[in-house]
Amino acid sequence: MVDGDGGERVSVTQQARERARPPLPRVPALAVLAHYLVGYRRTWRAGVFSSFLLPVLTVVGFGLGVGAYIDQGVGGVRYLDWLVPGLIASTALQVAIGESTWPVFSNFQWIKTYFAQSAAPLRVADILTGHLAFVLFRVLTTIAAFLLVTALFGALRSPWALVVPAVVALLGLAVAAPTFAYASAVDSDSWLAMLFRFAVIPMTLFAGVFFPVESLPVGLRWVAYATPLWHGVDLCRAATLGVAPQWSVAGHLLYLAAWALGGWLLAHRAFRRKLVV
Repeated sequence: MVDGDGGERVSVTQQARERARPPLPRVPALAVLAHYLVGYRRTWRAGVFSSFLLPVLTVVGFGLGVGAYIDQGVGGVRYLDWLVPGLIASTALQVAIGESTWPVFSNFQWIKTYFAQSAAPLRVADILTGHLAFVLFRVLTTIAAFLLVTALFGALRSPWALVVPAVVALLGLAVAAPTFAYASAVDSDSWLAMLFRFAVIPMTLFAGVFFPVESLPVGLRWVAYATPLWHGVDLCRAATLGVAPQWSVAGHLLYLAAWALGGWLLAHRAFRRKLVV
């Protein structure tokens, strides 16, 4: 009698909990994204402050400071106006890779978040895509602040600057997806520092952010062309200046999309090896 009553009470309680539980989204990756957004709510204030402070310091230091010594500008364009789109693209790259290195590594090696998520009714693709969506969110919010600051400095000369968020979103995915694969495959975080030292910094310096790629020797010029950052820089510069890009828009977009798709496939394979037993 007691067991029956107790069982009935437990059954009623379980049913009440099931009714109170929010339904799972039709796209499970959104549940993963929501997980990261909940964590981000605790730190967003510091992130927003740095998102505004970084472009102000960069524009004042490089655009107005260094630009004051470059009288002729670049191709008849004021150096600040020429520099800003490169800084936008490089900032998107740095945010995307920053969110795709230690966070991914720690989710496997330290806090084991991915393993906990894999115990839920989530596929590997959901875990990967949801985290990539959060990286995309971080890129877009940072670049939105950057665009606002640079607009106040009068460095956006064309209404086509409105397409810049779409460009940096694709650039962010193009570098974040393969970085996910890399961060999930290494066994020490020292490899992540090497990625910044030998990939991120050289790309930032030589992919057309601070000076035209045409100034490089021919061999290094083609290395720069091979980086996703140069394609993002050229598209952003064409948009903010209202000029035609050096390569076709379709060529740039297809190249970045290939990086994003190839990186996602590699990351999915690396995640699956670790999460599926």
